[in-house]
Amino acid sequence: MLGMPSRQLFASRDLQETCSQISRVMKPHALQVVGPRQRLDARMHHLAFGDVSLSRLSHGAEVRIEPGELSDFFLVMMPLHGHAQVRCGTEAVDSTPDVASVISAHLGTTMHWSADCDQLMVRIARPFLERMLTAQLGREPDAPLQFTLGFRWRDHAAWHCLVRYLVDWADQPVQPTDHKIIVGQLEQLVASSLLCSQPHNFSAAPSARRSVVLPRHVKRVQEYLQAHAHESIRAETLADVAGVSLRSLYAGFQDFCGVSPMQYLRNIRLERVRAELLAGTVTGGVASVALRWGFGHLGRFSAEYKAHFGESPSQTLRKN
Repeated sequence: MLGMPSRQLFASRDLQETCSQISRVMKPHALQVVGPRQRLDARMHHLAFGDVSLSRLSHGAEVRIEPGELSDFFLVMMPLHGHAQVRCGTEAVDSTPDVASVISAHLGTTMHWSADCDQLMVRIARPFLERMLTAQLGREPDAPLQFTLGFRWRDHAAWHCLVRYLVDWADQPVQPTDHKIIVGQLEQLVASSLLCSQPHNFSAAPSARRSVVLPRHVKRVQEYLQAHAHESIRAETLADVAGVSLRSLYAGFQDFCGVSPMQYLRNIRLERVRAELLAGTVTGGVASVALRWGFGHLGRFSAEYKAHFGESPSQTLRKN
């Protein structure tokens, strides 16, 4: 998992270099080897998907890590081997291959990794995750987002499947920067999957009562989506285009279109795929067209296409 040489960020037996290299993609922290007979043999693989990144890290020795508050990001750590004792705020968990830890950005954190601890980690930028929370709540949160620390991640199909998909991406000889639309969707999928899978202090909060958005604001965003459907688009960008808050943007689309802005965008992209298939100028088959329009999972794309148009993409293509 995430072991390709091209994804390796570093390999080192030096404590200072190891700490410095990890800090490049995480944050400055204190790192201490525990025990006189322990010898560091660290290595880290890393792949960034915009505001989300996937890493695999092992130290090869028993270590104590003191990052303090992560501040700028949330971190999900899933041991593949070994275990880690993690304390975040007032909570503590013995993290194993069955129990991940979800580090909340604003809480002080310390960790103690066993010598054989090898962790897969998903890093999510704090501003992005908080914007996704705002969109789900329909209002600005009135407190910092805080997750329950222990996370039985293998019991949650949505998160488990998502991690496998991210790892599959990492095992391919492609660069995420070459697929900006897909990366934008992956960012949102990771954030929403974590918010839905792991309990947090807003899990039981009801959505705020939605206000009405004038049709011209919705129309402005509709026109923007039509013109920029081939680009990576985020919800906050659409709120800027509309000149309203995220809450009002989502409420307006639900009131006037019956779907969210991002689902409206997916529908546009489905229409663009269908237009290309019907035009009879496709080279590379259905997969190449779907990928170009941001549909990275062909199975889900085919199901969504058939639900939308009443026929499969290949049936549409055969019409020519």
